[in-house]
Amino acid sequence: MRRILFIATLLCLAQMASAQPQTRRTQPKQSQKQQQTQQKSNADNMTTRAQISFPTQVSMKEDVDWRRDIYREINLLDDANAGLYYPKTVVGSQMNLFAYMFKLMLRGQLKAYEYRTDGNEVFNDSARVKPLQFLDDQGILYTRSDRGMRIDDSDIPSEEVTVYYVKESTYYDQRTATFHTKVQALCPIRVIDGGMEKRPLFWVKYEDLSPFLAKQTMMTSNLNNAATMSVDDFFTKNLYKGSIYKTNNMQGNMLGGNGMAMGGYDMAGEEYDDFGDPVTPLVSTDSLKIKAQQQIENQIQAFEKNMWGNQARKDSLDSIAKLDVKDKKALKRQKRTANAKTTATKSAKQRTTKTKTSKPSGTARMSVRRERH
Repeated sequence: MRRILFIATLLCLAQMASAQPQTRRTQPKQSQKQQQTQQKSNADNMTTRAQISFPTQVSMKEDVDWRRDIYREINLLDDANAGLYYPKTVVGSQMNLFAYMFKLMLRGQLKAYEYRTDGNEVFNDSARVKPLQFLDDQGILYTRSDRGMRIDDSDIPSEEVTVYYVKESTYYDQRTATFHTKVQALCPIRVIDGGMEKRPLFWVKYEDLSPFLAKQTMMTSNLNNAATMSVDDFFTKNLYKGSIYKTNNMQGNMLGGNGMAMGGYDMAGEEYDDFGDPVTPLVSTDSLKIKAQQQIENQIQAFEKNMWGNQARKDSLDSIAKLDVKDKKALKRQKRTANAKTTATKSAKQRTTKTKTSKPSGTARMSVRRERH
């Protein structure tokens, strides 16, 4: 009997010893899964106030009440955009925006789409850029071996990409009653022959590129080299500067200079605004082009300004506080004049009343004395 109990005890101890490591192995997996679930829940439950307070690239809903798509041309040689251009060539781990995009595309981490002759972007598989064909078309040198394809950093034409096309959407979000400007796509442009030829390379969707740009930093000041920020923040905060060359419209027209469109085809027709009214005719001189660009900018600003009504006609303390100093002085003078007139009128009425109620000075006065009988 004792032997049986001893053997049973040993078997129980062996089972417990063998089961304990398995339990320890499963516990980290369960806790890790719980942490992932909690993190995902926290990300999904991000409040609307937090999304507004922090300038992050939030997704745009398709059912927004108002939206305007415009295309800008930004020059990297301008001081506002220079952080995207330097260093011109790859120096170790430091590289400019195009070199970074170029390497991501060749690795298959970033999808690039063909730039069509009409200037419109198409994001489908049939328009995908094939890396080898792209290298051959652009004359970029590369070597192939058993290990794969190799390109020297000096052969990347990052120094020639000095211009970008940026598609952005300005929209009104009725859920939060706020306006946003979101970058939708980027297109690097290779400038060759001393600036005589602009060669758009490919389109990329910004939502595909933004996770990588969040890890890439850029300088923001020539005086303070320690002032840096991520490239994603630069685009999310709309810190880039560029002129409008196209807007989405029913005719598909573009703004061009000297009668030629940026997309490479002849210009014809007019551009129409959101209400169907014709905008400045497109385009015979640079002055008209600048005028049309400013008109589009004013349309966007006017919509946002007048969303809550005409501020000039708003009868409130805010409108009174914004009066000019001259208007305030004139208002004070009018009040003083009105008060003076009111005081003079009251004095005149009082004098007239006293004159009517008073007796003539020549009338004899008689006194009556009452006596008791």
